[in-house]
Amino acid sequence: MRTLCSSTLIGEFFVIGFAALVAMKDPDLSTSTVWLVSGIAMVLCVALCGVITRPGGVALGWALQIALVASGVFVPTMYFLGLVFAALWWASVHYGRKIDEAKARFAVQPDGPAAPGS
Repeated sequence: MRTLCSSTLIGEFFVIGFAALVAMKDPDLSTSTVWLVSGIAMVLCVALCGVITRPGGVALGWALQIALVASGVFVPTMYFLGLVFAALWWASVHYGRKIDEAKARFAVQPDGPAAPGS
């Protein structure tokens, strides 16, 4: 799960950075506010990569997804991109857990089929 979720978070890191560049063009938003909020979100993306398997890590990831969709208020394209990344987040968590379960099952199996006659 860690690899899939981390990949999604790193992708979001770049999308947030590019969205900040777009948001800077809005005359109603100050540059410092845009970069403060975007910077916090970007740092959170990277920090979550390290704590994704700990209790609450996935929930924090969902909170980030909600914030990403909500940022569409300032950059309307983020409604779409936020939903895309929320879907990627769901898939990363869902299939990542399945992969982890399969790895755990595989790890407890004997090293191979029993040799005939043994």
